[in-house]
Amino acid sequence: MTLKKQSLLIAGGGSTFTPGIIMMLLENLDKFPIRQIKFFDNDEERQKEIADACEIILQERAPEITFLATTDPETAFTDVDFVMAHIRVGKYAMREQDEKIPLKYGVIGQETCGPGGISYGMRSIGGVLELIDYMELYSPDAWMLNYSNPAAIVAEATRKLRPTAKIINICDMPVGIEHRMSEILGLQSRKDMTVRYYGLNHFGWWTDIRDKDGNDLMPKIKEHVAEHGYVTPNELVGRPGEEIEPSWMHTYGKAKEVYPLDPKTLPNTYLKYYFFPQDEVALADPEHTRANEVMEHREKSVFSECNRIANIQTAEDAKLETDDHASYIVDLARAIAYNTKERMLLIVPNDGALSNFDPTAMVEIPCIVGSNGPEPLAQGEIPRFQKGLMEQQVAVEKLVVEAWAEGSYQKLWQALILSRTVPNARVAKQLLDDLIEANQGYWPELKDSVKVTVPMV
Repeated sequence: MTLKKQSLLIAGGGSTFTPGIIMMLLENLDKFPIRQIKFFDNDEERQKEIADACEIILQERAPEITFLATTDPETAFTDVDFVMAHIRVGKYAMREQDEKIPLKYGVIGQETCGPGGISYGMRSIGGVLELIDYMELYSPDAWMLNYSNPAAIVAEATRKLRPTAKIINICDMPVGIEHRMSEILGLQSRKDMTVRYYGLNHFGWWTDIRDKDGNDLMPKIKEHVAEHGYVTPNELVGRPGEEIEPSWMHTYGKAKEVYPLDPKTLPNTYLKYYFFPQDEVALADPEHTRANEVMEHREKSVFSECNRIANIQTAEDAKLETDDHASYIVDLARAIAYNTKERMLLIVPNDGALSNFDPTAMVEIPCIVGSNGPEPLAQGEIPRFQKGLMEQQVAVEKLVVEAWAEGSYQKLWQALILSRTVPNARVAKQLLDDLIEANQGYWPELKDSVKVTVPMV
């Protein structure tokens, strides 16, 4: 059967992740053929540096694919089948503020968790909604596959504010952890496993993992995680391979401390921020956070390589790396385009999949994906421990979206108070006031802010 060739728009064409996505798409043309790729970004200069290199890569490796980079919404969104969105409103300069402002108050600064994630979410909501509106105006039959962060807040915003939009919110963090699980087990691929999982984005647990013959793989993974976290056997003995940054090695190792809280399950690594926030604050450098690391290394290396390719007009010896985790998005696009019924972890409205949980919550669970989109798989009742944690975190996400929609200082303050990473209401207000000042021009005006006063002692 000849597969229909697809037209793709990458929204966030100036991202340092875009070249890796292009390389990944080229490696999968046999199962996901493409006739056209477009880039869209509101920063023309930044996008041009990435686009000039990607155009050369495409000309050399797949000249049959039409390529276009633009800042014009109509040009970008007309005649597309899929919008792959990974925007960062405020770029890394604002991520730096998200990380450093909380640390002033002894609170962890992180781009998707706690105050930093709330700050980033307040910037991201409007940007993602704008993309949806463009897509529905110019290509109403298209699907948006969104992996713009913070995914949990963005997903709640799209559910509440664009309820009929053809958008699927995804995250590759579980994919990365499952890849590590497959290495722990000695399997060729994470796709050799069938998983059951539930939670919120960056806030979930695996409950069952089996091989294709139905054999239970959980005991062996648990044994390893209890001692080493998700640090792989190769990493433990120092064998050469993909270089892992120290901060990520800490994250993978920290899972061994999260695991005992519920040894019937296996945890998502991001739970460390909620269960051990003081440990993360102690390790953080308030003057040099993850945003600084990215700007000093990834940003410089990717743009430098793209400029080199553009200058010499060939990508034969390109040092740009394929974004393997991004292959997840190809699986999702294929499932919709060709009705493959792929089983995938996606962020979807609960609607009874977790039978004792808020039906309007955006939960991360296994789904079967076909041409009509995702069909969530029932996961049954969840235990009181997880239910309590998730209810608190869902309240945070819903209050953030309500604060954005209503321009409510009060609700955003409440969201910060409810976050497990924030110690009290006084610190929450101090954080909020600082974040408002830092995000001028990015957040909607919070109209009731003048009514709130708390003694600062």
